[in-house]
Amino acid sequence: MVKKIILLASLAVAMIAPQSLKADEGMWLPMFIKRLNYVDMQKQGLQLTPEEIYSINNSSLKDAVPIFGGGCTSELVSKNGLVLTNHHCGFSAIAGLSTTEHDYLRDGFWAKSTDEELPAPGLSVQFFVRMEDVTNKIQEVITANMTEDERYESIQTLARKIEKEASENGKYSAQVKSFYKGNEYYLFVYQIYKDVRLVGTPPQSIGKFGGETDNWMWPRHTCDFSMFRIYADKDNNPAEYSKENVPFHPKKYLSVNIGEKTEGDFAFIMGFPGTTQRYLTSWGIDYLVNTEYPAFVDARAKKLDIMREAMAQDQATRINYSNTFASTSNYWKNRIGMIDALTKNKTADKKREIEAQVQKWIDGDSARRQLYGDIFAVMQKYYSSTADADAAMQYLSQAGLSGSQLAGVARSIAMVLNNDKMPAEAKKQYIPTKELYSRLNIETEKELSAELMKHIVANVPDSLLPSVLKDEIKKAGNVNLLAEKMKKSVVFTPDDFIKMAKENPKALNDDILIKINLSYADKYMELRKKMSVIQNDFNRADRLFHYALIKAFDGKKVFYPDANFTMRVTYGQILPYDPKDGVTYHYETTLKGVAQKYKKGDVEFDAPEKLLDLYAKKDFGRYANSKGELVTCFLSNLDITGGNSGSPIMNGRGELIGIAFDGNWEAMSGDIEFEPTLQRTISVDIRYVMFIIDKFAGAQNIIDEMTIIDTPSAAKAKDVKTSKKNRK
Repeated sequence: MVKKIILLASLAVAMIAPQSLKADEGMWLPMFIKRLNYVDMQKQGLQLTPEEIYSINNSSLKDAVPIFGGGCTSELVSKNGLVLTNHHCGFSAIAGLSTTEHDYLRDGFWAKSTDEELPAPGLSVQFFVRMEDVTNKIQEVITANMTEDERYESIQTLARKIEKEASENGKYSAQVKSFYKGNEYYLFVYQIYKDVRLVGTPPQSIGKFGGETDNWMWPRHTCDFSMFRIYADKDNNPAEYSKENVPFHPKKYLSVNIGEKTEGDFAFIMGFPGTTQRYLTSWGIDYLVNTEYPAFVDARAKKLDIMREAMAQDQATRINYSNTFASTSNYWKNRIGMIDALTKNKTADKKREIEAQVQKWIDGDSARRQLYGDIFAVMQKYYSSTADADAAMQYLSQAGLSGSQLAGVARSIAMVLNNDKMPAEAKKQYIPTKELYSRLNIETEKELSAELMKHIVANVPDSLLPSVLKDEIKKAGNVNLLAEKMKKSVVFTPDDFIKMAKENPKALNDDILIKINLSYADKYMELRKKMSVIQNDFNRADRLFHYALIKAFDGKKVFYPDANFTMRVTYGQILPYDPKDGVTYHYETTLKGVAQKYKKGDVEFDAPEKLLDLYAKKDFGRYANSKGELVTCFLSNLDITGGNSGSPIMNGRGELIGIAFDGNWEAMSGDIEFEPTLQRTISVDIRYVMFIIDKFAGAQNIIDEMTIIDTPSAAKAKDVKTSKKNRK
């Protein structure tokens, strides 16, 4: 036991030691900024102290950067709880508040006073309070002879206990997170505010200009922002929505800098990146490119086609399905880009070179051969033996379980109402009402259910299809006749579905739509269970691979932890890039690009007449740059991923200069391998945001609430040549 603890401790030091840091790569835990990154950040242009970035005892930048909703980042920009995030992060809440009479997605919304702000049910923000290393505590419950299941259960039991203690009887939300595939553990404590209200949003033609065509692409010209306000009780504590609540007063908020930015300027981001796989093996990459991602893309493409056609025919359908379409489309295009980038950038080949060096290190010592000798063979076996099942699971999940919203809800209702272990009184709240149908189009749901079922049958091998589905196809005569039968499900007749749920819930399991959807779930779990048989061996091999990787490159390479939706800091410079031979992308775009891309009436490239008039008159006010242009978006070499959407991009003084919203197409492989010559963060320039609020919307009350600074953004890196190295 002692020997094992010493090994883990030495590994931790190797993982975080500042050996060859690169300012553009890395998602750094703020707790370690002082020890690992501060000197380098100073050289690049940082003018803050580590305590001003992350502090437990005093206000710091971390207090101005909460999690927004379930998967984005945001920033406080006033003493009265005003929050900025991306338009696409607020999209669900905006869509939920929109109706055919008040279409805030299409027309935008601006509250002229706090009385006009719109409560957004279900929306919350989470403030990061503190983090703590609990690795030693976790190690105490781990023994060398444990199976992977035993190890997992022991860790989870202790983690829940640590979280409960840290929550202080519900005052906080606490999570113990694993790092380096279970080699380190940290506790993260948050405070959640649940009364969040919409303050302002530009129309979708501004906030999502370029639509799916421009998504993940440069150059960009979208003003991807929305504004909300956090409310609290009279003592500034979290509270459920109430008219008696008052604007929240944060410990820290950001000043807005509308000054000039130039190439090489230092910039940094604080935010909550979701997931990266920077230490994925070559076999894992081949698995994604050849198996998992193609199935994912194909399943979602079919769903998008059905929704796109329905949304084009009806305004209410467009509003009600806009969020589902956007969320489905985002990672559909992301996975297409991942396949393309991982292939073009030969990422798997780079990993193979690393693996060869690790293998050489393993072979150099008999004890190492004994401990690590089988790890690559185990991982190879896992990927080769689970490929077909994984592809089938993608179709069952993306086209089946996540296909029709109505079918998915009906399946869940049937499962609950027929759960004999649940008290009858508790089941009553799951009886459907007409409200279930209020934001769904029944004909669209019919098409999604039937056509996606046919798509599953066409793409999943017969041996991996649910037996219930195969039986029902035989009973119906063929798959097309079954599709028509599904459209006649009781679920698509609200009164009949509600009546059956109340009076005869057992009959729900015999309804053809519910029956088939239950079969998707059953088959998915069956395949998952079969995969889990060898998953334990894989998990062990993967964890040991991390040991070997760190040791093999000891003193040569730094290994920051993969993203896991915990607060991170990334820093670098504002830079252009060269995507291919003979092409250089400038680091800024201007409103001129909106006028050039504009297509009247186009769903993606239309623009408001007022915006075009302001451009024609060059009426940019104090938000114009020194050339009289209005900058819309800019590039930096900062290291972000999903979850960073809405993150503040700040200058060396910690002033807000932009809002991160995207990565670039050429480096879509960045979640797996950082590409220094290609990888860029795309941000909306804060001057464009202020211009839209001020000149376009005329929301002077919002402008007056913020602290606006008009000075040059920040110092450049001391060695500008170094900052430009990643363009070569």
